[in-house]
Amino acid sequence: MIGNITCENGIISYTEEVVANIVGVSTMECYGVVGMASRNATDGLWELIRSENLSKGVKVRSKENGLSIELFIMVEYGTKISVIANNIIQKIKYNIENYTGLKVLNITVNVQGVRV
Repeated sequence: MIGNITCENGIISYTEEVVANIVGVSTMECYGVVGMASRNATDGLWELIRSENLSKGVKVRSKENGLSIELFIMVEYGTKISVIANNIIQKIKYNIENYTGLKVLNITVNVQGVRV
């Protein structure tokens, strides 16, 4: 379990895959993102991940006071990468904190390629 929330009715536990899916869907909603890249590159070749496996491009680590998220993306040619990355960070932080109640400490966006 990556995170737990305790309330008056019991405990809610979140797995890494649930949080990674929220991150993947949130990322794909951002303008300029072509797709998620596989986080396990072999021979320096990155492959786009299909929409049903978006969690494969995301690493989620639980720390004592929140989550640390790292994601791997491919962006569209002609877009400003810094703007895309900032939009992704804001959207992920907002969605994770509102949907799950877990605190996000930091988000690292790794741009693995540019597609035309």
